[in-house]
Amino acid sequence: MLGERLAPSQLVGVALLLVGILVVTMPQTSGRATVPALLTGVSIAAYSAVDRVGVRLSTPWLYGWLLVALLACALAISMWVSAKVGARRQSTPVATAPATDLPPVTWRQAALIGVFMWGAYLLVLVALSIAPLSVVAPVRETAIVAVAVWGVWKLHERKGAALKLLGAGATLVGVALLAL
Repeated sequence: MLGERLAPSQLVGVALLLVGILVVTMPQTSGRATVPALLTGVSIAAYSAVDRVGVRLSTPWLYGWLLVALLACALAISMWVSAKVGARRQSTPVATAPATDLPPVTWRQAALIGVFMWGAYLLVLVALSIAPLSVVAPVRETAIVAVAVWGVWKLHERKGAALKLLGAGATLVGVALLAL
């Protein structure tokens, strides 16, 4: 739709990325999270395309700050609406999250996480201003590799471990082919 063309090796890279991501998620696809995860993927693809157009019409930093300003306004409006609706529904029971052994996140930790997230998003916008969307969007999802390895190694997710690691490897090969 954006008039971008990929070389044959890059098309193979995109295919390997997609297959790798699919293979990593296959051991869990029977769960309740499958549909929300797929919808998340569609949402990411949609806003990545909008971001690509946005950085073409502007500069990455200006477009990024415009998004932050709009999100801040939307957050303020959402909180106001929630407070108004919440005042009417005080008798509704609130579900609580299960207790964990993890300490609560401090304000400083949350701020640091926010800085990293914002920095990563700005880097994506810069990448979108330089490279085609069809290259940046799949590479952006290479966190799958880290998550798959982390899940097998540290979280001891042994169900389909070999398949997850194989998918992570295919994803890395796909990224390498896209970089050529």
